[in-house]
Amino acid sequence: MTEIGGTRPSVVVLGGGYGGVTAAKRLDDVADVTLVDPSDAFMHNVAALRALVAPEWLEQIFLPYDRLLVHGRYLRDRAVAVDGRQVTLASGERLEPDYLILATGSSYAFPAKIDETGTAEAKARARAAHEALVSAGRVLLVGAGPVGLELAGEIKAAFPGKHVTIADVAPDILSGPYDQELREELRRQLGELGVELKLGSPLRELPSAEPATAAPIAIATEAGEKLTADIWYRCFGVTLHTGYLRGSLAAARNAQGYLQVDGHLRVKGHDRVFAIGDIADADRDMAGFAGMQGELLAANLRAVITGEGEQVGYERQPAMIAVPLGPEGGAGQLPGQEGIVGPAVIAEVKGRSMLIERAASNFEPLAAVAATPDAA
Repeated sequence: MTEIGGTRPSVVVLGGGYGGVTAAKRLDDVADVTLVDPSDAFMHNVAALRALVAPEWLEQIFLPYDRLLVHGRYLRDRAVAVDGRQVTLASGERLEPDYLILATGSSYAFPAKIDETGTAEAKARARAAHEALVSAGRVLLVGAGPVGLELAGEIKAAFPGKHVTIADVAPDILSGPYDQELREELRRQLGELGVELKLGSPLRELPSAEPATAAPIAIATEAGEKLTADIWYRCFGVTLHTGYLRGSLAAARNAQGYLQVDGHLRVKGHDRVFAIGDIADADRDMAGFAGMQGELLAANLRAVITGEGEQVGYERQPAMIAVPLGPEGGAGQLPGQEGIVGPAVIAEVKGRSMLIERAASNFEPLAAVAATPDAA
């Protein structure tokens, strides 16, 4: 078994997504931090859909993990069994840190997330998907949640002549704890873009062709409406990455598969094992919330390690969301803003930059060159 540490306490962070990267970075100067992730770079998924329509963004959204930590280390590996603080990696290496942070996140359909672990392979897949989209005249998006809406907006902003249809079994777009006014504003903008909505009836079956690949699509809803397209995208379905959990950690998952955590993000029944981001039940699955949890957890552990400051609890965040519809469109509900905000605000806070510089700020050597692409 590898012993981690020395004079400083050891912290292992499993997963290099928004929460894991934030926690690892903030603890790097007070603990012996090991970040474990199977990929060679952090992928800024927030900008993934922009990169589909404008592949020059691919050069901005991959940030190498080996440029994250100054004092700690990054292991390109993945956990295959975790029981308490005992971690077994795919390579066979075993770790038992003083503190363990579980931040392994979730999978989602391509291109919102890319499951290739190598940057070169991920970029190649994204470029091939871009070429397939360019060749398509009609596009079908299955799912009217945030991803489906944002992808529709990106496609119409980049390729106004393409016919885009969004289909969903739900009777309205954007399910969740949001004001109806927000749905109405997004529907208004989608209508102006020429996006067709087919809501309220399930599909008889999903297209047999692989998503994000050029192929003739012809399917129907249970209501009898026929949908045709030259390419389709799956815009629903999240898979949590918790299959490596063993023993009492596996038992700490709730009926939906999320790890149950207390107000200090400790996993139920464990004092020194924490869970943040998508796999925890602390909040909804959003990149921004994962980052907040990483910040808070790091601050609490710093207080414990240094003996300075007080620990604070995580509070579930109110309903908030920013849905860009291309660089200049969209709407959202934001903290500190009464009612909904429209395209001008969304473009300023997210739509034009897709938060590139914020993501790059954790990777200090890259921050200076992570400017917003001219195409934005």
